[in-house]
Amino acid sequence: MPDYLLVDQPDSITENITGHGQLGVDTEFVREKTYFAQLCLVQVSTPEQIYCVDPLTDNSQNKFWLEMLASSWVVHSARQDIEVVLQTAGAMPREIFDTQVAAGLLGFPAQMGYAGLVKELFDVDMAKTHTRADWTRRPLPEAFLQYAAEDVEYLLPAGEALAERLDKESRLDWAKEDSMLLLDPALYEVVGNQAIERLKGARNFRGQKRAAAVRLARWRESEAMRRNRPRQWILRDSVLLDVAYNLPTSENQLASIAGLPSKLAKRIGKQLLDEVAASSGDDDDYQPPKPPDEAQKALLKEMQAQVAACANDLGLAAETVAPKRELSAVIASGTRESRVFSGWRGTLIGEQLMALL
Repeated sequence: MPDYLLVDQPDSITENITGHGQLGVDTEFVREKTYFAQLCLVQVSTPEQIYCVDPLTDNSQNKFWLEMLASSWVVHSARQDIEVVLQTAGAMPREIFDTQVAAGLLGFPAQMGYAGLVKELFDVDMAKTHTRADWTRRPLPEAFLQYAAEDVEYLLPAGEALAERLDKESRLDWAKEDSMLLLDPALYEVVGNQAIERLKGARNFRGQKRAAAVRLARWRESEAMRRNRPRQWILRDSVLLDVAYNLPTSENQLASIAGLPSKLAKRIGKQLLDEVAASSGDDDDYQPPKPPDEAQKALLKEMQAQVAACANDLGLAAETVAPKRELSAVIASGTRESRVFSGWRGTLIGEQLMALL
């Protein structure tokens, strides 16, 4: 088991994490009872020490975060870690190297887990017994902290080993490029129609029913963010869809909707009725994505074949070169603003894919 130092005064280790080329970083968080993930532990590894930093402490952490965000991180599957740090500290690190991304560019399975990578690189079996733990508990049990420390114990050695292999294959720049794409702020914004596109069941609505579903979904998203509560706690999907379908115009009509508790109806009924009423004038506000037609399906197959051939030549999974969802998005939108047309992908396969469009 790795040795670690539990830190409840984050600013106290600022000097200890300063001056290193890279820091290994992982986080533990919960989001079952909140809209935004709640950061509960930050694990930081240097070549000399592992720190388990408690961000729930009342002690100052400004200097800690300033140093952390100015550092270069080695992270595995970084997206959720970056998201929770952005929500907590208001910014992202200046640079990351994602070992999951790096492994994929060496021909390891796409989306390879950290434990699997450690096993492949170092023949070490890692315990994964606390992945669903309650990280808000204080004090944290010793078993939790050992698990957390182990999650960063091999990050720096893994990053070094992968970088060495990538350099030999002339792919190190690819890994750096793809890792840095995870620092795009747009990835972490809830914008446009995402609120309604998450709502299954509204796609078949038409006219005002669909417009009402759009408005209600956006209202719920805004309310969930404002109150920092899960969107289902604000209003369940099934009830939201029933309200949109029935288009109530009065409190009595709203009260007749099955599944809407009377207390909840009293608390948010006016907002629901207001959103339904406002929807009468914007029937065409949202058009759901259309399913691909036959020509688009054929084009997708052609593009996938090109990607598969390129990936095979490189010894990579096709998903690593260009996932199906990205190709589908390019076809549906007609946009050329996709990573498949830029960077190393653009050099290797961008022109061939562009020629098919």
